[in-house]
Amino acid sequence: MAIMTEAEAKTILDKVLARSTADECTAQLTGSIEGNIRFALNNVSTSGVVSNTDLAVQVAFGRRVGTATINEFSDDALGRVVQRAEALAKLAPESPEFVPAVGKQTYRATNTFSPATAAITPEQRAEIARASIEPCRAQKLVAAGFLEDGQSFVAFANSNGNFGYQRATLADYTCTVRTEDGRGSGWVGTNVQDIARFNAARDVDIAMRKASASADAQALEPGKYTVILEPVAAAGLIGFMARYFDARQADEGRSFLSKAGGGNKVGEQVFDNRVNLFSDPAYPELATMPWDGEGLPRARQSWVENGRVTNLMYSRFWAQKQGKQAAGMPGNLIMSGGTKSTSDLVRETQRGILVTRTWYIRMVDPQTVLLTGLTRDGTFYIENGQIKYPLKNFRFNESPVIMLNNIDELGRPVRVNTEGGFALMIPPMRLRDFTFTSLSDAV
Repeated sequence: MAIMTEAEAKTILDKVLARSTADECTAQLTGSIEGNIRFALNNVSTSGVVSNTDLAVQVAFGRRVGTATINEFSDDALGRVVQRAEALAKLAPESPEFVPAVGKQTYRATNTFSPATAAITPEQRAEIARASIEPCRAQKLVAAGFLEDGQSFVAFANSNGNFGYQRATLADYTCTVRTEDGRGSGWVGTNVQDIARFNAARDVDIAMRKASASADAQALEPGKYTVILEPVAAAGLIGFMARYFDARQADEGRSFLSKAGGGNKVGEQVFDNRVNLFSDPAYPELATMPWDGEGLPRARQSWVENGRVTNLMYSRFWAQKQGKQAAGMPGNLIMSGGTKSTSDLVRETQRGILVTRTWYIRMVDPQTVLLTGLTRDGTFYIENGQIKYPLKNFRFNESPVIMLNNIDELGRPVRVNTEGGFALMIPPMRLRDFTFTSLSDAV
């Protein structure tokens, strides 16, 4: 019963609400069936399917809140979970930031479900692993990767008359290819809602070429360089920055969007005028649930327009405190760009560095979003529009705010793995004066 129909879910939620004696009650059902296959050293190592369904019940007596969860749905079990949530609420202190549950909302369904992904079989997963491993074995390369696919549903209701139900699917694939001696490494990752859009042979070919080409890496003196960040490399930094579009952090002086003397930088030019960031739950290829975690409807929302900050993200509590209209928190983030591919940007670069991937990213200074991290799995020197030779990896110290003020050109946005809690579409980008601070011996 991991995936319930709307009618099945609503029956359970209605029973929960009917059993509650609290001032308000919210109940949410989540269920999923997730399949996976893992391979390493050119062999499948594990595979399986996991299914689960959970019910979370949150109640409030005044400003005292209690939450309990359960994964059985008999009438007796439903009664017990409600009683447990109510008992916890009566013991809890009053919450100074309590906000009542939302009233009845209207949601516009988004295209989050793919029948093909929901119907993936163990044989299909095995074929994806085979298509990843066999070409590597034939070229004396070593593949390691992971495919995880799943279908899920969310259903919720509250005592104020609100209700929502929707299904979703997702498939996430990563593959690292190494040379047999471990001196070369290439990586590729794909994140799709519809598995029909995924081609393992095409993806692994990219990782194989990078692995072979990245052996015998040469050291380059750290410093400031023109770089081309592939979309997943850029996403690591931009996804991190997106967390700081929180209005409360900005208003309280804790982010790069805080204004000296108080307030925030909404309306100010913070980035290059080619930077445009927005969210849209119905965006093609990146659809998300039409509501946020508190049940507010999501809508298309601009965050940065022509480099100018247009909006910040308000929790319901902070919106109420600041006299703002609360809006649904975003589930995705799209950065506009041009039409060129990463390869096009390379061909038009006189001298620079191509970065496949950034990782182990950590905050240095939240006031400037100065981040530190490492390149990996394919870093190359570009000269006269061609990849000349592989480079040893670097540690970088860079702020995405400064980075997005040093744009030479943006390419065509692509969907990448989730970063910072957001599903992302990010373009490849050529940037000036990207700061590398030291070398790394890791591949």
